[in-house]
Amino acid sequence: MSWSALATGLRETARRLRVDRIASAQQASVRRAIARWEAGAVVPDEQYRLLLAHIYARTPAGEVALGPGSDLAELLDAYAGYDVPQAAIDELASTVTASVTGSGGHLLAFLNPSLRGALTAALADPATLDSAVVDALGAASVAVDRQIGTVPFVRLHLAQAAITEACRHLLAGPVPASVVGPLRRVAAEAFALAARLAFETHDDGAALALYRQAVRTADPAVPERRALIRTGQTMVTYYATGDIAAARRIAEAAVADARRGQSALMRARAHALQAEIAARGEPPAERQARTALHLAYHDVDRDTSGDPMPQVFSAARLHGFMGVCGIFLGESGEAERRLSAAAAELTRPRESVQRAIVLTDRALALLRTGEPGGPETAATDLHECVTLTTATRGRVPAQRLRTARLALRPWRTEPFVAELDDHMHTAMIGLVTCPVGSPCGGSPPSLSRVRRLVPPV
Repeated sequence: MSWSALATGLRETARRLRVDRIASAQQASVRRAIARWEAGAVVPDEQYRLLLAHIYARTPAGEVALGPGSDLAELLDAYAGYDVPQAAIDELASTVTASVTGSGGHLLAFLNPSLRGALTAALADPATLDSAVVDALGAASVAVDRQIGTVPFVRLHLAQAAITEACRHLLAGPVPASVVGPLRRVAAEAFALAARLAFETHDDGAALALYRQAVRTADPAVPERRALIRTGQTMVTYYATGDIAAARRIAEAAVADARRGQSALMRARAHALQAEIAARGEPPAERQARTALHLAYHDVDRDTSGDPMPQVFSAARLHGFMGVCGIFLGESGEAERRLSAAAAELTRPRESVQRAIVLTDRALALLRTGEPGGPETAATDLHECVTLTTATRGRVPAQRLRTARLALRPWRTEPFVAELDDHMHTAMIGLVTCPVGSPCGGSPPSLSRVRRLVPPV
């Protein structure tokens, strides 16, 4: 294939699979990315690797070809030559095989067969949609959410894209009145999860748009659910744009929704987030942060046994927020204690991303206390953060990890810092952090691939 033909194929496949970052890229930009791959200057990132596999899983005549000697087999061999982990190659092969042998690469191929069949019928005639299909759609979204931390974000993003696409079509159709409310709830939560996954796969424009769609779709009669969506929107807005004023406005809207709702735990979550954003201001809004933390503690401390949103927040999560605020408010010792309490509770696989964030924050708090042995202990924490960040591919832990490593610069000649750098260089080869909208891939296997995460020593 010529570079132009391949660029066209990549953009068309990206549109079909809803990989918006690449679908909206300019043809010339994609061609330049291909040129860099063929020159050996960079490796395709995870999204490009998936799209290339979809293209090369078929012959020029459009027939599926997956076995030895096929273009797909040669492509996967090439990935191995670029030190893409074998587990990632196997995952990619199974994903593409299931897709192209199921329904021609359509997004519905990423759903289980029973839901796929029910949705196909409902999408053909939305008037036949019933509560069972809506419930199954919601369950599929929950299943995707539960796999965060154990399945690559790129695959989860595609599975969730199938769910959100189905929700959009159904919301636009003449569905029975009895399912409108449940469908809106499922769709709003699906859009919010898709937004989080888009952010994790470096498609910030899509993430922000999906959060806006989620807020518009959410049922105003259940304000605590809309508050939950807005808490996620707050942090993605902050990390994607750096606009803390915009993040503060969304956090305040989340608090307003939570106060109108029935969940004390949701109120606590919204207040805790409001406190963190206030503490991150320049200068920190100390009074607002302390007031919000007090309100969050008041809600968590009450009897929440009958709370309608029991999994949305906890005392452990509050300790994490209090610790972050303590760092920015100059209370490093108390921050370290709070973050240690949070880390002790965040042990489940589903909490891997949050645990990595808490551990990087604890390392930073330790460094700021100035206590003897603090740098060595901080470096020990960061070793676990490297492992967790490599496994989850979480963007926020990676950013926090970089901040904590920068704080270790005064000890850059110490052996424990060199050991940490070696771990980061080895483990994070293949972690790509491209600018939004850029079709760049990762760098070839070398220490340069992690320079965005590891500062020069």
